[in-house]
Amino acid sequence: MNAADLKIKNLVEYKNQTYTISEIFHGRNHDYFVKIENDIQSISVPADAIKPIQITEEWLEKFGFLRTYSSEQRIRYERPEAFIKYDIDLSSKKILEGLKISGNSIKCRYIHEFQNIFSCLFGKEPATSGFGLMKAES
Repeated sequence: MNAADLKIKNLVEYKNQTYTISEIFHGRNHDYFVKIENDIQSISVPADAIKPIQITEEWLEKFGFLRTYSSEQRIRYERPEAFIKYDIDLSSKKILEGLKISGNSIKCRYIHEFQNIFSCLFGKEPATSGFGLMKAES
């Protein structure tokens, strides 16, 4: 995982648990470290110790997507914004998989990538339903 792609509030995995990044900083050897937290703990770890979270149907639903289409080749999820869709390509090539924004395909396989794109489009983090790791906006 490239530390330069990370932002505060990104969701990541560390030791099979989901965390929210609350701080990104340089260590003594100029390596990146991240402070991560969840409902149980808050710790600082090397950035290369965290892993991205793969986008799944469960995660899409937590981010407000609804399944609108399903076939043997593809599953489509859409948000209330008519111009955002997410396709899951069921073929082995995964050519069609990713975000569709106003008809343009964006390869987006991980939660932090989706969060960063959403933040750029709307200027805020995507809301999650039923997920306690995201801090309430102040």
